[in-house]
Amino acid sequence: MYPMKHIDNIPSTPGKFKMEKPPYNRLRIHISLAKLTFWSFVFLGLIFVFFYRSPAASSSSPVSSDLSRRSLRTNSYGGPAWEKRIKASAKVRSRNGISVLVTGAAGFVGTHVSVALKRRGDGVLGLDNFNDYYDPSLKRARQALLERTGVYVVEGDINDATLLKKLFDIVQFSHVMHLAAQAGVRYAMENPGSYVHSNIAGLVNLLEICKSVNPQPAIVWASSSSVYGLNSKVPFSEKDRTDQPASLYAATKKAGEEIAHTYNHIYGLSLTGLRFFTVYGPWGRPDMAYFFFTRDILKGKSIPIFEAANHGTVARDFTYIDDIVKGCLAALDTAEKSTGSGGKKKGPAQLRVFNLGNTSPVPVSDLVSILERLLKVKAKRLVMKLPRNGDVQFTHANISSAHKELGYKPTTDLQTGLKKFVRWYINYYGNGKKSVQ
Repeated sequence: MYPMKHIDNIPSTPGKFKMEKPPYNRLRIHISLAKLTFWSFVFLGLIFVFFYRSPAASSSSPVSSDLSRRSLRTNSYGGPAWEKRIKASAKVRSRNGISVLVTGAAGFVGTHVSVALKRRGDGVLGLDNFNDYYDPSLKRARQALLERTGVYVVEGDINDATLLKKLFDIVQFSHVMHLAAQAGVRYAMENPGSYVHSNIAGLVNLLEICKSVNPQPAIVWASSSSVYGLNSKVPFSEKDRTDQPASLYAATKKAGEEIAHTYNHIYGLSLTGLRFFTVYGPWGRPDMAYFFFTRDILKGKSIPIFEAANHGTVARDFTYIDDIVKGCLAALDTAEKSTGSGGKKKGPAQLRVFNLGNTSPVPVSDLVSILERLLKVKAKRLVMKLPRNGDVQFTHANISSAHKELGYKPTTDLQTGLKKFVRWYINYYGNGKKSVQ
């Protein structure tokens, strides 16, 4: 395994030993024993290095570096001070408050949901691995915002079962808001493994922990409007077919919905899936079109305006972050308790899925026109055919079910929402002068 050098006491070419010179032989024996002892220590050292350092070394391999975006390795945790911060953050401060573990807390939606929960008196603990899918400094800035609000974010991975179990040992969470995921449609063509690692393996690991703890928490988690895929019936309803995903991202979210059904059926976990429709707003994701359009318009760069076949319009059901947050909190508040105990189902448990959209699709070209007016800069438009990379021509949410069951009613139109986003963007990035990736 490792090359081992040692001194052989028997010469490779036998010579003549002169018995009349014993001091010389004793000297050779002493030297050989010293060298043998030295190389034995070297060999033992190599064994130590191999067994105790190889996991860390392997993390730098090409395969592991891909998964490092959702790494199993967790920063150091534990100790009285660490547990004290967790308990303080998760402490319920309102009479009818809930205690929520928010995964992906330093993400776009996670940050806004965590702040809203904390401000109304709920106990909130965040979990995020701060991967580098996009600029981690933005996530750190969100973390600082959460810290100021009183939300502690544990740095760790949802695939780390030991860490998750430890968090549930410290806090008896009544709810989990599962928002951690590998996002983005196009990135799946570059790093497909990260989607399986986060959106499927990570979800299963979380559900395994949740079904084993007692009492089991109610779980609300982020699915996606992408599950509707190539469905041409509009608006999209929760009862429509979702078996034609147009991207690997969509396929993993669809798989997540089936996995949720399984854990609900076998273990009695209360599960609510939320299909988000193109969420935008302050502290948003740099990989979203409205975000990088703003950046590139300010920098004088060309922006791609996609059109479908036969010059068809590409449109999105843009949903402002505040409306999404209201839907998330309503889903938590109406979630029924899980029915399992000790990993065994005691009775039927709640299983739901809701669209959270704005119900008014807007052509992407109109989005650009609004940004031009707000930024007072003319965009350099580059019209291109919609690539076959997982993007779909349009999204349009039917929210009647969410309205009936959650009282969900979006109130922010695109013009108003983008105005708030642009104000934040210029304040944060300095009118485009501060670099953003």
